[in-house]
Amino acid sequence: MIAIVDYGVGNLFSLCCSFDAIGAQTVVTGDPEIIRRADKILLPGVGAFEDARRKLRESGLDKVVIEEAKKGKKLMGICLGMQMLFEKSYEYGEHEGLGLLRGSVIGMEGTLPAELKIPQIGWNALHITNAHPIFKYLKEGDFVYFVHSYYASGCEDSLLATCEYGKDICAAVAKENVCGTQFHPEKSGEVGLSILRAFAEW
Repeated sequence: MIAIVDYGVGNLFSLCCSFDAIGAQTVVTGDPEIIRRADKILLPGVGAFEDARRKLRESGLDKVVIEEAKKGKKLMGICLGMQMLFEKSYEYGEHEGLGLLRGSVIGMEGTLPAELKIPQIGWNALHITNAHPIFKYLKEGDFVYFVHSYYASGCEDSLLATCEYGKDICAAVAKENVCGTQFHPEKSGEVGLSILRAFAEW
């Protein structure tokens, strides 16, 4: 069973529908004991880093996620959920992340060519930099759906895939039992479903 962490921020309905489509058992929960009993954890997230991180901290679920990940349980973060896996974010200030992956989250503004629209919204191709079980059904150049204005930097030791948006931008990461995607698998059609299927099988 996959526990989808419910802390008041996330695209929970779409995620549940996607897992239902591939026949994977999930539970949306904010109950620490259910999360601890689950086989895997999925950390969703949309919106601003500071707000999401505060809600996760106030719920006490940040400690549960960290503890379970450090025990070796498979954990996947999606979009803002992936960003929270890192040490810190510089979105409207400086904010502490969960610290499960090395790196920080920085803004696109000022780091990309001025003619590019921010946020990056839409489909972009993946350049796979390292093999990993969650990408076992993917091929180089598969397209996935992005919506973001910030991205992970300094994450070379966990980099799994990039996309080209004026420069190579972190699109997915993985280190040991922790992984994440900057894009939304639940909005990425069959390619996205294949990633969620691979995570369920991992």
